[in-house]
Amino acid sequence: MKRKSALLCALLLAAVSIFAFVFVFPAASPTMPSGENASEQAPLASQPEQTAPQTEQTAEPAPPDASDTLGTHPMDTFLQDMALEEKVAQMFWVRCPESGTAEFVRQSSPAGLVLFARDFENKTQDEVAQTVASYQAATEIPLLIGTDEEGGTVVRASRYKSLRSWPFESPQEVYAAGGMEAIESDTAEKDRFLQALGVNVNLAPVADVSTDPADFMYARTFGKDASETASYVGVVVRTMQQDGMGSVLKHFPGYGPNGDTHTALVTDARPENSFRESDFLPFAAGIRQGADAILVSHNIVQAFDAHNPASLSRNIHQLLRDELDFDGVILTDDLAMDAIVQFASSGEAAVLAVQAGNDLLLSSDFATQYQAVLDAVQAGKIDEQTINDAVRRVLQWKANLGLIAPEEGQE
Repeated sequence: MKRKSALLCALLLAAVSIFAFVFVFPAASPTMPSGENASEQAPLASQPEQTAPQTEQTAEPAPPDASDTLGTHPMDTFLQDMALEEKVAQMFWVRCPESGTAEFVRQSSPAGLVLFARDFENKTQDEVAQTVASYQAATEIPLLIGTDEEGGTVVRASRYKSLRSWPFESPQEVYAAGGMEAIESDTAEKDRFLQALGVNVNLAPVADVSTDPADFMYARTFGKDASETASYVGVVVRTMQQDGMGSVLKHFPGYGPNGDTHTALVTDARPENSFRESDFLPFAAGIRQGADAILVSHNIVQAFDAHNPASLSRNIHQLLRDELDFDGVILTDDLAMDAIVQFASSGEAAVLAVQAGNDLLLSSDFATQYQAVLDAVQAGKIDEQTINDAVRRVLQWKANLGLIAPEEGQE
């Protein structure tokens, strides 16, 4: 009996021991070769390495703006194939030479030519048109052919009876005779008249505000306050846009009651609010209607830059770009005018004009000024990107006028 009890106890103790071993110390998983186990665990172990490149990408600077690179703007099909010398030449709108013009255009390829009275004198409409066509045929990139046909005291072409029975009247006279309807009709007639001569840009309208007949600029202006002048400018620019005629607002930031910059350096001492509350309004109206270009005066405007003529002032150009939100072509008044001659040498004036932010330089001294700008770029005084930006705007203007198409710049 005792032997059976002892055996039973021994069996019971053995069963308890086995139970404890199984449940308290479970069997470990079978050992796998390291390679097989790594294949299952790799996604977890390598996650930081996969996400690191994404973190680096998001930390990189944003891509450069389209204006800083070639190939992203429609006009870059032209720019990519242009040498620096060609690009610099496209920043010059040159007074038409007295002779050898077609050859000059062939060799120099400027952005365009500005025609003065001598270029229309003693010629018929057909003769002018054929002459202009010969200039266009001499260059691969079509020319901006401009003239000042404001009406009244400034009429380069219609002053000649061989081209028109009588000169175009001033804006003041046209408005007095028939209001804004007459302004619109007069503008449309000017557009047809100039286009028949081969002219694709009228350097008009005058957007300056003047109500005092004693002002130097008065006869060329609308002769009314800022609000009415703004309405006039809006009608003229809208009509020119509809007709496919290039427009140029002048003379930013507003000429005011100042003297003649053709003959002297002029300083405008009016306060800043005078410009913002009055002079800027007609320019803003023209911009809203799609003005192609804005010509900057040579006045020294103390409120914005007491040291430089407006045409050579970076501050003035920034006002146009940043405050008036103008993204078209900015150009100088003629750099041969005494206001500039008294301020800087011919070549220096051209360099200062580019540095200030002009896209086009009205030039009567192309050889000197072209070389000065080219030298400044090559010497690092002007960044080539500045040239690219300017020429891009000039080419875009030509495209808007139907003179070129983006695909023409492609091989």
